[in-house]
Amino acid sequence: MHTLEPFYNWRHIYITEEDKLSPFYGIQHSEFQFTQTVYNYYIHPQWDEFGSSTLYLKLIYVDYELNFCVIELIGEWNDAIENDIMTLKREVIDKLMHHNISKFILIAENVLNFHSGDKDYYEEWYENTSDENGWIVALNMPEATQYDFKKRKLHQIVELMEIIDWRSFKPYHLYKKIDELINKRLD
Repeated sequence: MHTLEPFYNWRHIYITEEDKLSPFYGIQHSEFQFTQTVYNYYIHPQWDEFGSSTLYLKLIYVDYELNFCVIELIGEWNDAIENDIMTLKREVIDKLMHHNISKFILIAENVLNFHSGDKDYYEEWYENTSDENGWIVALNMPEATQYDFKKRKLHQIVELMEIIDWRSFKPYHLYKKIDELINKRLD
């Protein structure tokens, strides 16, 4: 797991540590000290912690004019014990929503497990985004993880999508593709 880095090909466009509105503004990462772990496996030091001991993220892009962001996740999403959704909502999502972000793209291909808990924070997040014509999308979540997500009916709140080649897109084009897919489903 220590070789899995957050997607870095958009760093010439956006760096969360340099964005004064980002919850991760000013954080400095070591390239050599591996201190964070998931399942006792070290993860790359570029991942950001937000209060969960099993789930880490990287805010890889934010567009304050189009009101969207892209967040890449790694680890175990555990709402049953860790209440990761509450921590994610309070420590990251609410801060982004304070700056009018209402469309969330979660890159979930490195989310190894999902353990459900209460739906309240998902519902609150959805209600807050739907007021602004927003949405929440999880991209490329592994099938086993999707199974547990769907079992709890969270896919009715967080749209599950597959865009395998998302890395070939520029942020705006990824956003437009997802927005078009969502609008087609609504029509």
